[in-house]
Amino acid sequence: MNKENVCAVVVTYNRKEFLIECLEGLLKQTRPLNGIYIIDNASTDSTPELLKEKGFIQELPPEKLNEPWEREFKKDNLSIYYVRMHENTGGAGGFYEGVKRTYEEGYDWLWLMDDDVEPMRNALEELLKFEHISKCIHPRKKYIDGTYFNWEGYIDIKTGLRRSFNDISFENGKSFCCVNFACFEGMLIHRDIIDKIGYPDKKYFIIYDDTIYGLKASLFTNVIYIKDAIFIKKINKEKEPLSDMSIYYMMRNYFHRLDDIENTYNVKTTKYITIFLVFLGFFIYILRHKKINSLKILFKGFFDGIFRKKYKTFL
Repeated sequence: MNKENVCAVVVTYNRKEFLIECLEGLLKQTRPLNGIYIIDNASTDSTPELLKEKGFIQELPPEKLNEPWEREFKKDNLSIYYVRMHENTGGAGGFYEGVKRTYEEGYDWLWLMDDDVEPMRNALEELLKFEHISKCIHPRKKYIDGTYFNWEGYIDIKTGLRRSFNDISFENGKSFCCVNFACFEGMLIHRDIIDKIGYPDKKYFIIYDDTIYGLKASLFTNVIYIKDAIFIKKINKEKEPLSDMSIYYMMRNYFHRLDDIENTYNVKTTKYITIFLVFLGFFIYILRHKKINSLKILFKGFFDGIFRKKYKTFL
């Protein structure tokens, strides 16, 4: 039986109902957690009030903050740490904050997730069955309608592009497969890896921060993806058109993504060819979906990428 302690890190922003479902799923784990960190990115939808109503916290933060506010509470004899950020730092900033705090608290395993996923009761137990072969372990995800999100694949280090295998390993009976990237929707990572790769990079704000974190981890451990550890994913973005914010950050952050691949692996990528292909892909997507007003967003992302703009520059 695993003796090391595990702390979940949940980053949330304006999804209070999903957040409660995620937290309730964490409390029901067959392998109990040792702590939960909630990183609230300055939500404006009364997230603190609902957390208090549901008993996850017993005190509300001040309305105006100049720096992050943290308190420890108890629910079902479990320590719940609520961190209210003074501003929205994006998913990347939220996971930076959560990983830093839990790492400094001395936890062995950090279980990282967004607020719109919910772990099945045995998810953590299933993940930890593979601790002997990996220190960076991912669950499988399925949508509410029961269809699975196919995640198996790898990042081509030369081009920076992702290649997908559509979970062929699971279709052929394997219980896990190796990947070389990560996703902050249930990733379980050991502090030994954080010792080597540091914290998630805040500069991304949103998008690709977890991808690069996994690439860095893959140099020191087998990054794996598990068939029988299941998360329910509440939002199916594959069925929704890309938002202007997604177009902007995906375009801008591709420059950071390729820079980090080159620095991590000490290689030269086909950077400018890849950037051109990514830009062209978005350009065609925008025309096909008649989102002409999004062209200026695409160009803004492109030029902000050239100048390596960081953090929140979309608004």
